[in-house]
Amino acid sequence: MPPNSPGHAPARRLVARAGALMMSAALLVASPAPAQTPASPTLRLDDVLRRSLTADPSLAGVQARLDAAKAGVRQANVQPNPSLGLEVENFTGSGPFSALGRTEATLSYQQTYERGGKRQARTALVEREIGLVEARAQVRRLDLARTVQLAWVEVLAMQAEVDVAHERLIVAQRAEREVSRRVAGARDPLFAGARADAEVAQAQVSLDRAQTNARDARAALAAYWGGGPEFTIPGDVFEDTRSPEGSAAAETPDVRLLAMEQDAAAARIALEQTRAIQDPTVSLGVRHLQEDGAVALVVGAPIPLGRYDTNRGAIDRARAERSAIAADLGAFQIEQEREIARLIARRAAAAAEVRKTDADVLPNAERAVALVRDGYNRGGFSYLDVLAAQRALIDARTRRVEILKAFHQDGAALDRLTGAHAMLARTELQP
Repeated sequence: MPPNSPGHAPARRLVARAGALMMSAALLVASPAPAQTPASPTLRLDDVLRRSLTADPSLAGVQARLDAAKAGVRQANVQPNPSLGLEVENFTGSGPFSALGRTEATLSYQQTYERGGKRQARTALVEREIGLVEARAQVRRLDLARTVQLAWVEVLAMQAEVDVAHERLIVAQRAEREVSRRVAGARDPLFAGARADAEVAQAQVSLDRAQTNARDARAALAAYWGGGPEFTIPGDVFEDTRSPEGSAAAETPDVRLLAMEQDAAAARIALEQTRAIQDPTVSLGVRHLQEDGAVALVVGAPIPLGRYDTNRGAIDRARAERSAIAADLGAFQIEQEREIARLIARRAAAAAEVRKTDADVLPNAERAVALVRDGYNRGGFSYLDVLAAQRALIDARTRRVEILKAFHQDGAALDRLTGAHAMLARTELQP
């Protein structure tokens, strides 16, 4: 058969198609692979807190205060400086002292000796400042952790509100389609269709607003570590209503800080007591007598009598300050236990309400929507009845989000009171 005969046409088409496929395959192999965007990290609460505490701008100030406290310890441990004195007697005068022949010059070295352990008491008091700086920094960082945790809860709640708004839009669109069919069949007036369209538009506006709020919440949270909102959160965190095991009697950083302030007050009492002990000043000098050229050794040791100033007022003040700190510590522990018990009870009530909502409220609301919609399609109900049932369901879901948000906000307050993130704050602190 000749090559240009009609019988060869299918074969030519197959060859051309095979060549095109081979050319396409070659181009695919030669072309570079498209760039893949990195996946957004999934961050849990510990990850968020660690990033925020690492980026804490106050760490430089803490380091400076620690350096200042250590310098104070070095300064408190030094003894008083000696003094060098020069005294010239009979330099000039009247009668036999009018000439310089009877001048007496004394060069002395004087040293004050601290008694009663003053230097040790000073050093002990300033050494406690190092611990106080670290304890105050940890308490402040726990306050930061609570603020970050509340921002984390806000992100969870905003995401849940987005889900509720999206469901509201789906329900409104479904109802709008049903109403449109009934209006098209002249079974409902035109205003019912307009009402359904308005409900869909309002649901879309609510969804847009919820998405904007969610983006803003994520950006506000990421600002604590200087990052962007491109991260994901686990979907099961907001639904978790379990309460962690914890003991209200454990020593929290706040209690530890007050206890350290009490120790510092005791050290201040000891220092003020040592200041009531008088310090002698010993002097050793050489006296030169101009008249006969003789040299004499001079020794002196004046001791203050301490007749009037016994430092009693300063001692009493230090004791009163220690008593005040002890009272503050006791009152704080009582208030702390009360607040912890209150938060635990509130969280238990919120968790019970969420379980009750999931078991009874939401199923009944969903069943009511289904029944009203079925009755509406059969002509037994009006669109207003459908709208009321849908809003009741959305209100129940919105209320559930509010309860969960309050549950996690109380959890942030409880974590702050019990020092749940104390180890993380202490680990991130670089003294």
